[in-house]
Amino acid sequence: MPQPPFVRLLLADMAKPEASYSGDSPSERRTVRRSLRGSTSGLVSKIALLAVLNGLILWAVPRMMSQKAWGFAVATILATIAIDAIYLTKKSVPLKYLIPGTMFLLVFNVYAVGYTVYNAFTNYSTANNLAKDQAIEQVVRNSVLPSGSGQRLTLQVLGQGDVNGALAFLLTSPDGTLQLGTKDGLQSVDARTVTKDGTKVTRVGTYVSLRLGDANRRKAEIDSFVVKGPKGDIQNDGFTAAFVKVQQYRYDTSSNTVIDTIDGTVFNEREGAFVSPAGKRLDPGWRAVVGTANFRKIFTDSSVYKPFVRVLVWTFVYALLSVLMSFALGLFLANVFNGRKLRGQRVYRSLMVVPYAIPSFMTALVWRGMLNQKYGIINYIFGTNIPWLDNQWMARVSILIVNLWLGFPYMFLVCTGALQSIPGELKEAAKIDGATAWVSFRKVTMPLLLAVLAPLLIASFAFNFNNFNTIFLLTEGRPAISGSTAGQTDILITYTYKLAFGSAKGAEYGFASAISIIVFMIVGSISAISFRRTRAFEELR
Repeated sequence: MPQPPFVRLLLADMAKPEASYSGDSPSERRTVRRSLRGSTSGLVSKIALLAVLNGLILWAVPRMMSQKAWGFAVATILATIAIDAIYLTKKSVPLKYLIPGTMFLLVFNVYAVGYTVYNAFTNYSTANNLAKDQAIEQVVRNSVLPSGSGQRLTLQVLGQGDVNGALAFLLTSPDGTLQLGTKDGLQSVDARTVTKDGTKVTRVGTYVSLRLGDANRRKAEIDSFVVKGPKGDIQNDGFTAAFVKVQQYRYDTSSNTVIDTIDGTVFNEREGAFVSPAGKRLDPGWRAVVGTANFRKIFTDSSVYKPFVRVLVWTFVYALLSVLMSFALGLFLANVFNGRKLRGQRVYRSLMVVPYAIPSFMTALVWRGMLNQKYGIINYIFGTNIPWLDNQWMARVSILIVNLWLGFPYMFLVCTGALQSIPGELKEAAKIDGATAWVSFRKVTMPLLLAVLAPLLIASFAFNFNNFNTIFLLTEGRPAISGSTAGQTDILITYTYKLAFGSAKGAEYGFASAISIIVFMIVGSISAISFRRTRAFEELR
């Protein structure tokens, strides 16, 4: 392990003959003091940062445990112990530099990819986003309904002794029968114990009527007050009325089923929800592993398969044409402005880069306004009424034009750099051999360009394959495909986004994750094959 500078200095001085060692040289003392100050400040800073980190962990871990996120809590504790052990010892110097990057890699890449893969094999969605016990609790709680008769009872809220006493309900049935409801149940009321002020009851035995203000003050208590009746629970419904309510669904822990107490239907567990034999599903469900169901849905469900294939084909066409068009235009302009005798060359080149310098989301929104059928400047200038963004084919043409505007400056830059790197002697040699300008470009310039630009073209294809901004900001995938979440101009990334966040059925995170994996496999396979094929150009370098 390297020694600190002041230690090396002292050892070197001590190794000198005694006559030549002074130890009191001003420069030596200054060096030692600087080294000591640097070592001390570094140690203090390290301890302070570790103290802040450990403080945050001590604050976060109990909250993770309260949410039952045991995996996160254990991983956080182990990571904290590892960081403290590495930075508080003088050993493992390489790990001091590797551990921060490794932690970020695990959190932002490995975990994100692993979580996406896990979701792809689950039914995670808007209707299935709870734990099982939470879903059962909601199903049971939300099934409190009026009894079959739907009988409405007139209600007057009472307090025993005074307005702050124990609650009771004075219930009057449609036939005028009076009953007193307490926490112990219902009991009949002797009319002689009832005191009225006109038609309003003011007292029933020892119970006093609550005014509206008193009832509002005790609203939460009144809303939660339940009277057990022979046909079901009786609860408040607006201080002046009450309904006899029943619990429609009951969870049976022994059989892991939900039973309808009204008609006896049994709901069995099926893929994260309780489903009846007739196919009725109780919502909400819970997140459960469903195997390859999401992938099978893509290729077997016609309502998904047909729009998915259309989106997939358009994605390939869009990505391929975007790369070819932008490369062709960028290469053409790079050749045009590559002449050494061209005046104003730098100005022209700077102007070509302007679309690339403006943020793409702003450019897409500007083009969206310009292509508006009624108010857009393009139709206004040419006196046309073309539905640039509303017609299936014109919308696709518009997207390609806008993406060409956004993409050609990048190709112009890389082609200009590649052209300038080609030795002029090669072109001169081709010219001497009698090659025309076109033959020289095709046989000499183009192969040398592809040797340099092939990886960039592959990367550009992968980028356009997932080019979310242009599609979503320009058309949002419209025009719509009837009966489908997908639109005519959707590519896979925007289709996945709609499934995850914008579906009429609610968010389908698991299904969207499955499509994301397919997109990754397609792009990865194409990139791998393309890189293998472009190795032939390496011989030209």
